[in-house]
Amino acid sequence: MVRAFVREFVIFGVKQANACLFAGALLAAILVTHWWYPVPGLLRYDFLFLFALALQVILLVTRLESLREAAVIVVFHLLATGMEWFKTSDAIRAWQYPEPFRLGFLNVPFFAGFMYSAVGSYIARVWKIFEFRFSHYPPRWPTVVVALLIYANFFTHHLIWDLRWGLFFVVVVLYGRVWIYFKVAETYRRMPLLMGWFLVAMFVWFAENLGTYAKVWLYPNQKAGWELVPVTKLAAWLLLLILSFVLVSLVRKPEPMTTSGDNQ
Repeated sequence: MVRAFVREFVIFGVKQANACLFAGALLAAILVTHWWYPVPGLLRYDFLFLFALALQVILLVTRLESLREAAVIVVFHLLATGMEWFKTSDAIRAWQYPEPFRLGFLNVPFFAGFMYSAVGSYIARVWKIFEFRFSHYPPRWPTVVVALLIYANFFTHHLIWDLRWGLFFVVVVLYGRVWIYFKVAETYRRMPLLMGWFLVAMFVWFAENLGTYAKVWLYPNQKAGWELVPVTKLAAWLLLLILSFVLVSLVRKPEPMTTSGDNQ
């Protein structure tokens, strides 16, 4: 029993590492270039953009990512970049990129969108690697509507009301009964989808702390010196994660879990 548990735990870790290839490599580059950057004549942010672009090409060439998955990730990249332009504008200044760059627009270096693409890439790859199945997954149209409302709220909460708690209520109503099934080895395991999203959001929040520690971007309270990103940011990452999940679901149809395969 213990041996079987250890084996499955190791397989789970290896598969997760595989799914995190893009995100892990990008985070490693962010940290390494903070401590050691030996590329004279090329600004750090510009290097990170070229590095992320090369990673994306490698995933496509090696067929670790399909063209359809990449197209959805590009859409997420563009949506996130639009949000970045708004959030870093002089009127909002929710966060800032403290270093100079040439490859960028307004206050945002082009590599910033790839940090969101890393989330999309992870979801697309983990979906395929663990052969996701679902029970009680809602119809497509309400999930898309909620995703659009989530995206809109990232802008409108600076101007009118913050609807995030209302959105969380709708998300719980919509996805509260959904279980996600994932194949680790030969057997499918399961957990509530909401719990899975929360766990991934925690890891993204942890990565965000590493990113701000490496001074890739800074929140206003971190200008005088680094401090932990508030745990309340988990709410924003959870909403953004749901948006990314819905986008990936447009090309990877949520398959139902059959009774014969329900051997969790």
